[in-house]
Amino acid sequence: MILRTGLTGGIASGKSTIARLFATLGCITADADQIVARLYQPGEAGHEALVRSYGSGILLADGTIDRRKLADVAFASDESAKALNALIHPIVVAEEGRLIAAEEQREGGDRIVIVEATLLIEAGGKDRYDRIVVVDVDPETQLARAIARGMTPEDAARRIARQMSREERLRYADYVIDNSGDPKAAEAETRRVFEALQRDLAARR
Repeated sequence: MILRTGLTGGIASGKSTIARLFATLGCITADADQIVARLYQPGEAGHEALVRSYGSGILLADGTIDRRKLADVAFASDESAKALNALIHPIVVAEEGRLIAAEEQREGGDRIVIVEATLLIEAGGKDRYDRIVVVDVDPETQLARAIARGMTPEDAARRIARQMSREERLRYADYVIDNSGDPKAAEAETRRVFEALQRDLAARR
């Protein structure tokens, strides 16, 4: 038996760090960004859908997707961002489902499967997962971390504004991990939620 768990949070909240901590605790983890990157490769469903919708102008010389050009087009407005999400989300969700189904068929003991995705809730994740874990940071820390990653303050603020609000995201959470502190605090928070997920899994047996 597995416990399907969605891990989400706003941009620069530290979801990948928390996912790695869950992996060290024995969870099976999958990163939606990595799934997207694979689906964006030539010959994959995502690549075909993007070229069909946006044309060859979003391609690099080797035929791969130019992520910067795609972002310039996709995040130019709220409407364009929603259009990209509507195009790609169904493809990614289908792949996530395939990976989870394969994990369910694999022999082994009970385990927790965690899928990390920024737009997990927006893509209907509440209905696809047994539990939703939200990685939360205060707005000032989120903005500072986004800028530290190389974004301009304007770009970071724009991307944050176009995501689900912090308050709304937290309303969907079964568990919240406060990642505003240092790595040691993040580890303690992750272990606390991991133990709760273990109890949830045991209760399903």
